[in-house]
Amino acid sequence: MASLKDIRDRIKSVKSIQKVTSAMKMVAAAKVRKAQERMEQARPYTRALEDVIHNILPDIDRNKLDLLEVREIKRKAYVIVSADRGLAGAFNTNITKVAQKEIDEFGKENVDLFCIGKKSRDYFKRRDYNIIESHIEFWNDLDYDSAMMIGRSIVDHFTSGKVDEIHVVYNYFINLAQQKIESEVLLPLVYNDKEIEIKDRLYEPSKKKLVGSLVPRHLNIQIWKYLLESYASEQAARMLAMENATTNAGDMIKSLTLEFNKARQAAITTEMLEIVSGAEALKK
Repeated sequence: MASLKDIRDRIKSVKSIQKVTSAMKMVAAAKVRKAQERMEQARPYTRALEDVIHNILPDIDRNKLDLLEVREIKRKAYVIVSADRGLAGAFNTNITKVAQKEIDEFGKENVDLFCIGKKSRDYFKRRDYNIIESHIEFWNDLDYDSAMMIGRSIVDHFTSGKVDEIHVVYNYFINLAQQKIESEVLLPLVYNDKEIEIKDRLYEPSKKKLVGSLVPRHLNIQIWKYLLESYASEQAARMLAMENATTNAGDMIKSLTLEFNKARQAAITTEMLEIVSGAEALKK
């Protein structure tokens, strides 16, 4: 049985941890509110631009724009959006597992990786995957310029012909308690023939100028969406994980306090028995 000092030290240690997890929960709660606001503000514009792009694609000659070129898929690139830090439950583990499964099914030797976040970079670096580029330590200063910078190198990798298709694996924010891992094709841009009815359209300005302006903007907005969704999901996952950790620490403190009281009572009882036994021995 542990001594009173050992139990007291454990209670003190768990209380310290509980203070840390409680503080981290409050920080994550503040961050997730801001992240959710930014994400919800961007969603309508993202969806509207997606609708415009998907409606205009059937009327475009794909050979006139490299971003639309559909090639035989011999090599792919994966953009994996994770976090820089842990303590967010299974947030990082789930995203790397889904990405690794898809990559291994295609063949890791035929896949280039763009890792956004330290956790995905470290995970795939340890396993000798072909990492072309990684972006870390920018989440606290996340802005649209970051998305444009990341998007530029990803798009160049496709237009240069180094890969034939680019996928993005990220966490889609549903609510504070639920995030869903999504895997989407970023390039080449595709559309569903059955959902779109092709009509005669009048373009102003010219079709070429319109496509040349909208498609690159659409790709930047998509990268921005992936970053916002992932960041909001990360903070929500961390808030929930820290809330669970704080609750578990409270339960452990109760259990240790009960154990401490029992041990103290046992020590007092033993001491009283020794005193009584000593007194009885002196009488004899």
